Amino acid sequence: MYLSKMFLPTLREVPAEADTISHKLMLRAGLIRKLASGIYSFLPLGLRVLKKIEQVVREEMDNACAQELLMPALLPAEIYRESGRWDVFGPEMFRLRDLSDREFCLGPTHEEAFTLTVRNELRSYRNLPVILYQVQTKYRDEIRPRFGVMRSREFIMKDACSFDRDEEGLDISYRKMDKAYRRIFDRLGLKYRVVEADSGAMGGTGSQKFMVVSDTGEDGIAYCETCGYGANEEKAKCLPPKTDEDFAPDTLKKIHTPDIHTITELEGFLGCDAKKMAKTLICKADGKPVAAMVRGDRELNEVKLRNILNCTELEMADAETVRAVTNAEVGFAGPVGLKIRIIADHEVAAAGNLITGANETDYHLINVNFGRDFSAEVHDIRFIADGDACPCCGGKITLARGIEVGHIFKLGTKYSEALNCNYNDGEGNEKPMFMGCYGIGINRTMAAVIEQHHDEHGIIWPAEIAPYKVIIVPVNVQDEKVMKLSEDMYIRLQEAGVEVILDDRNERAGVKFMDADLIGIPIRINVGRKAAEGIVEYKPRSGKGVEMTAEEALSKILNV
Repeated sequence: MYLSKMFLPTLREVPAEADTISHKLMLRAGLIRKLASGIYSFLPLGLRVLKKIEQVVREEMDNACAQELLMPALLPAEIYRESGRWDVFGPEMFRLRDLSDREFCLGPTHEEAFTLTVRNELRSYRNLPVILYQVQTKYRDEIRPRFGVMRSREFIMKDACSFDRDEEGLDISYRKMDKAYRRIFDRLGLKYRVVEADSGAMGGTGSQKFMVVSDTGEDGIAYCETCGYGANEEKAKCLPPKTDEDFAPDTLKKIHTPDIHTITELEGFLGCDAKKMAKTLICKADGKPVAAMVRGDRELNEVKLRNILNCTELEMADAETVRAVTNAEVGFAGPVGLKIRIIADHEVAAAGNLITGANETDYHLINVNFGRDFSAEVHDIRFIADGDACPCCGGKITLARGIEVGHIFKLGTKYSEALNCNYNDGEGNEKPMFMGCYGIGINRTMAAVIEQHHDEHGIIWPAEIAPYKVIIVPVNVQDEKVMKLSEDMYIRLQEAGVEVILDDRNERAGVKFMDADLIGIPIRINVGRKAAEGIVEYKPRSGKGVEMTAEEALSKILNV
């Protein structure tokens, strides 16, 4: 392709709207353009990369004996009501009505569609196992779309479902997809960690996320270098602390703490550490008030709490609800005398002589002890912290940021039972199929590659997904010998099936070099003053240039 003919609107300045490396470089390199908040067009160069990522995904899914199909993006409300998820998705689901006033949505995910497709076509145990997948556009009305294509309202996903006779078969399919995902992300040149994750609205018995380690990642991950344990922050288990057997509780006392509402203010007022305090947080679970207690220096993990409460909606209570429950203003809630359900973290139950709110405005209690002064259900409801003990081996936990690029779930019979997706076991018995679900975000995988493969000059594409393999840069297009050698090499590479760009623009060499580095083409051939001698410079995107003959350069390219 001649660069002068390409639609490649690169930018010199960093767009003000971009706040991550990948977003900045995708805009500057002419890969994408924003059409509306969270909605992007992929321009020709970006689309080439996107299609190459899809191809890697397809090859590995096909190698794992998965079969591709394509289902509609416009889905009827009935199938989500049948599974019970029409209301679970909440306001993020794009809902609409047709001219007959029938309800539809733009598919946020396709588990129901997969299940109905198999339910209506496969009936015998002889048809199982089967794994089906598609590469399809999804729609979610994100409240705050950000980071370019990493969190957008329209995105491309490879999603798949496996159908098996039993749990043992599901385990085999799950492991097969796990291996396929590892091969995919290895081929894409990504450094990633596989971590335990919460299943969320998907449900099921377990899930793992494939997280690309990046400072700009939205998700927190916890991992142990000693044993390899990894989990999303929302899922990471916290070990219960050891109880001090020699501990002696002191007398419960009420103290005056005028206008002290926060842990930080209380630390300053009393001159003691937040570790000696317990926060009592009043929440609403499906509209019903419940109290959650964590140590003063810890953060409540709402995902863990939601799973314990088995509720659909969990939110912090408003000031009116807090006053009604505690008889005090916000900031003075405590467990002593509280008449609602209390969930306490292990650390709260194990600690002694804690400081808590007194359920009376401007007052706190000191020397509060679990079991003596209040009772509660005890669970792990806090976020894990850097340096905490690993729940598997006891080593130190490290926290990092990560970009989720893949997620695999064991759904079990959640959807097959709800949607009557059964098979005949050969003895006349109808049994629900065991399902797994497997997703890869194609757009965000592209962004994740850029986050890990760039320098101060631009993108450094891994060879397998680079939009073009080679760019030939004639330094002076007015020089006939320079252009002759450049075009000869261009033609020979094209004939050999190599994806190549010839930068035939009448621009300064520096401008051409900057653009080549920005768009990240793996190999640059600079044709300059030694063209008459058949000498060119072979320049890898992330290495030093080396002079060699044009024939040597061609040979090297064809053998890379």
